Amino acid sequence: MHSLRGRIASSYALLLIAVIVALGILITLRFEYILRAQAQARIVSTLQDIARATAAGPNTFGLAEGDPLLTLGNPDNLERWASTSTLIEVDDLRGYPLAKSFNMGPIATFGPAQVTFEHPFSTREITVGNRPFLVGATILTSGNEGVIVQVAQPLDQLYQAFRQTEASIAIILLVAALAVAGTSYYLANEITAPINRLAQAMREIGSEGLSRRLRWRGRQDEVGALAQAFDDLLARLEEAFARERQFISDASHELKTPLTSINANAQMLVRWGDRDQTIRTESLQTIIGESASLAEMVNGMLTLAKADSGEAIPKEPVSLASAAREAVNTTAQRAQEKGLSLDLETPAPAPIVEGDAALLRQLLTNLIDNAIKFTPQGGVTVRVYSGQGEGIAEVADTGPGIDPDDLPYIFDRFYRTDKSRSRTVPGTGLGLAIARSVARIHGGTIEAERPSSGGTLFRVRLPEIH
Repeated sequence: MHSLRGRIASSYALLLIAVIVALGILITLRFEYILRAQAQARIVSTLQDIARATAAGPNTFGLAEGDPLLTLGNPDNLERWASTSTLIEVDDLRGYPLAKSFNMGPIATFGPAQVTFEHPFSTREITVGNRPFLVGATILTSGNEGVIVQVAQPLDQLYQAFRQTEASIAIILLVAALAVAGTSYYLANEITAPINRLAQAMREIGSEGLSRRLRWRGRQDEVGALAQAFDDLLARLEEAFARERQFISDASHELKTPLTSINANAQMLVRWGDRDQTIRTESLQTIIGESASLAEMVNGMLTLAKADSGEAIPKEPVSLASAAREAVNTTAQRAQEKGLSLDLETPAPAPIVEGDAALLRQLLTNLIDNAIKFTPQGGVTVRVYSGQGEGIAEVADTGPGIDPDDLPYIFDRFYRTDKSRSRTVPGTGLGLAIARSVARIHGGTIEAERPSSGGTLFRVRLPEIH
């Protein structure tokens, strides 16, 4: 496969060489046309001078006395128009030579002229004695008399000029082709060299070196834009890898505790379960509880994986108020056990959104559960309403609120505001991450803030349908 540099250089060079060759051919043809036209113009001018002289009378231009046409039969009278490049022959109307200029030398005649009274002027190209000539002929009449005058211009010098011109243009074309090829290669190298450096830098960056950046210092053109885009991609990849590593670390930590507890209680059952009923009961209850926690965590991770994969979910019109009401009913007992109030406010009209009712219910349930966990006293209020084409659901609590330093991270997986990761507050650390993913796959957003009145406010915005 040819390199990009080779393809660019060859294409550019071939295009320019084709243009230069076409231009050279055009110049050569034009030059040849001009020289021929000049030769023909001299012939026509000479014939016109002879015609005017014979029409003006016998003494015009020094012609001898007598019929002006007959005086043309005297070679001495032809020398007025003859020159080194102009040869003249006078024939009668039958084509027999009457006179010729002395510079014709050994040339007996230019042959019969192709003229008639209907077409009294013609030009032709002939070869006499291996010498090319351009011959113009015309008929001159006076009364009943007439002659044919032929004026010739030698073309050997013209052909020599053609050959010299063609040789010069060929040399120019060769030099131009070499210059174009060199320039094309240079320009192609200038274009592709930054791309090659960029590719080399990309190859040197592996998964362990995502912190590296190209930091392109060349021209800020399309290649510079590509380098900047690659740096941006590296930044996103580095962030994604960091999240993945953090997720694996957090998941390992979260899974380790219940698995350790299950393993320890299973060993206790093996050793003392048959002898101590209390140990057997407590161990089984612990295993059941930790297994449920593991199942909840795995289900949460599966939900997140489904959301992250972009898998399409079946959607239908869903009343956001109804989803909120079901979520409140699901969490009412937990709020009551903790001595908290749980209120639902759904001012009409209730917003209708398009989505999966079960996932939307899980989103709101997770937000309410989170509020109940971190609210020691007071209560939780859920509000659902419409605003600017959006269905909005808010969950507000009267707890201590979230530290401003934690707000940017609370939707991360396994993130805990309790840095010691104690298990005093139950949960998997995935509830808010699941809520954000559910909102995202429904085309919505979720945000958290700390109101001036205290507590924490979560707000979900989803596209409303009518």
